[in-house]
Amino acid sequence: MERRFGRPRSMPEKHKANRGKPKNVLRLPDLDHSKASVLQSLGSVPSKRTYGFAINDFIAWYCSEPRLAFGRTVVLRYRYELEARRLAPATINLRLAAVRRLAYEAVPR
Repeated sequence: MERRFGRPRSMPEKHKANRGKPKNVLRLPDLDHSKASVLQSLGSVPSKRTYGFAINDFIAWYCSEPRLAFGRTVVLRYRYELEARRLAPATINLRLAAVRRLAYEAVPR
């Protein structure tokens, strides 16, 4: 079989779109507004209570750390913090789900 060498593959479009974009450093008012949006989108009272607790815990941690751009690195550092607290995997997953919803609401579209 003949082996063909072409030009290198280009970067996928989804990665090109994120290149050069400034990262968001969220402030407390932004986080509070996003938290309210997340909690309004939930239906049940227990879900609101659980997500509210998880989001408050994340906000307290995020504000105590040096100001980092809100992104994958911050979420990974928060996950390591939760693991260091020796929380159960299900608890960690639930808290990260709340942070994902918060991130979705916080990122400008």
